[in-house]
Amino acid sequence: MRFFAFFVIFSALSFSVWATDTPVRIEISYQVSTDIGDGEIQEVMDIKHTKKGDSYVINSEAQATGIFKIIEPSSLVRHSEGLVTKQGLRPLRAYEKRGKKEPSSVVFDWDHMRATLQHKGVETKEKLFPDTMDRLSMSYSFIFAPPPKESLERYVAHNDQIRLSQYKVTEEHFKTAFGKFNTIAITRQEEKGSKLKRKIWLAPDYHMLPVRIVSIEENGREIDKTVTSIYVRYSNGRCFSKSTKPETARQNRCQ
Repeated sequence: MRFFAFFVIFSALSFSVWATDTPVRIEISYQVSTDIGDGEIQEVMDIKHTKKGDSYVINSEAQATGIFKIIEPSSLVRHSEGLVTKQGLRPLRAYEKRGKKEPSSVVFDWDHMRATLQHKGVETKEKLFPDTMDRLSMSYSFIFAPPPKESLERYVAHNDQIRLSQYKVTEEHFKTAFGKFNTIAITRQEEKGSKLKRKIWLAPDYHMLPVRIVSIEENGREIDKTVTSIYVRYSNGRCFSKSTKPETARQNRCQ
């Protein structure tokens, strides 16, 4: 009962905010920790509002720092673009590019319910299921949709396949340098013996933004990224800004 009340309360809070203030730009930065060093990620989401409907663009760039930069000198760039619907984000195109390597991409053809994926120079076509997303849009989709409840299923396009992922939904609380977070955590349920892992913490107090993501990738590397700054600008001119970085915290971008 307490778990259900949590969703009801935060759902009401989240949607009451969006009803009066519509975001047009979201900037979020993360500190990244790995087993071999640290890094930083900057992500920017722009939302365009028109009479015909709303669209979005998300750009993400990860840079290694310290010893990690020696081992992984190339940056990782991710991009997703598409439409904003009542059910969340509906991607039309997404890609991922590491350094000078050929990018992996996916084009979503919703009219014919087909997806075209490019990975390592090979093109494949897959059946497109309703609510299929790429990994970047998956992390941000809950800003525009009702919060998930006890479980969640999503088809996610990544590299050369579209995979059905099942998530367990829990309520979790933790503190960081940014502050205390009351979150809705979604944890992907992996097959027995799988080394893969993905868990996303969504913060209703911050419009369901992903404030922490932990994953173990195909190469076995565990990546833990935690938010260090958030900036949101709304269509009515209002904005919100908070940062743990001293150089950023001294700058009040909302003045």
